[in-house]
Amino acid sequence: MHNTLNRRRLVQWGAAAALPLPFCAARAQAALPRGPIVLVVPFAAGGATDVVSRLVAQKLSLRIGRPMVVENVAGAGGAIGAAKVAKAAPDGNTLLMGTVATHAIHPLSTTPAPYHPQRDFTAVLLVATVPNVLLVGNATKAQNLRELIALLKAQPGKLSYGSSGVGTPPHLSGELFKSMAGVDAGHVPYKGGAPAMADLVGGHIPILFDVLTGAASHIRSGAVRALAVTTARRSPSFPDVPTMAEAGVPGYETYTWNAVFGPAGLPAPMVEALSRELQAVVQEPEVQAKLKDISANPVGSAPDVLAALVKSENEKWGPVIQSIGGLKKD
Repeated sequence: MHNTLNRRRLVQWGAAAALPLPFCAARAQAALPRGPIVLVVPFAAGGATDVVSRLVAQKLSLRIGRPMVVENVAGAGGAIGAAKVAKAAPDGNTLLMGTVATHAIHPLSTTPAPYHPQRDFTAVLLVATVPNVLLVGNATKAQNLRELIALLKAQPGKLSYGSSGVGTPPHLSGELFKSMAGVDAGHVPYKGGAPAMADLVGGHIPILFDVLTGAASHIRSGAVRALAVTTARRSPSFPDVPTMAEAGVPGYETYTWNAVFGPAGLPAPMVEALSRELQAVVQEPEVQAKLKDISANPVGSAPDVLAALVKSENEKWGPVIQSIGGLKKD
């Protein structure tokens, strides 16, 4: 009798514990945006941010049962698309795939800034980080970062590095390197990573800072040498390439990132629901594999982590941008 009673109590307790679950699920579903969601990508189609955005949009749409459309709104270093989301209604139907360019570099280098990177947005989720990488051409004598620093110090101002353009994350990675390593090197801006890489391979420039996603195939082919990645940890895609800190510049860290934002004033329950669903998307094995395949490091953080990142990025890049004249064209 005693065992029967215990079994009955266990069944009753189990049933009672299960009751709130449908309610919680319904409440979470109710907190999500109603109707279609537009994910604004503030850059042209086909780039790394666009690839990440389309992957996330497809998976999130399947999870929450809402249509999700990617809209490319390119221009002004990502500022046009970001400004569109900043002005959108805080109903969750318009979101942004932001980057360090939209939420630090452009606002810091434009007077007046088109929006405030913290006050005008609601942080939802940090999707992934992407390392930049310091590369040298095969004709460059330096075989590692310390040798490159020695070479630059022996010939101050005589060597130059390339980047995908003025004000891009690779450009600022180069300027931070110069400042922290105490070296002098000119900057050669290109209209994108592809022409810059072509000149590095061709021997027209000795050094290049590039986004790892764009440089990966050239590193693997042996057309260029990777001396260091710019993140605090090594990239799983290239575990033999040291970090800048390991290779000779302690404390150095820069990277590109992709993160989801909404307009300011997005309701807290909606932010919580969107963030939870997006975290689940980032944790899916297929998403993890595809992100790693393009040398992106999956994160899937909470909103407060993203908000803290935006604050720290503005604190980091403000002095760097001021030191190079507010990113006036070279």
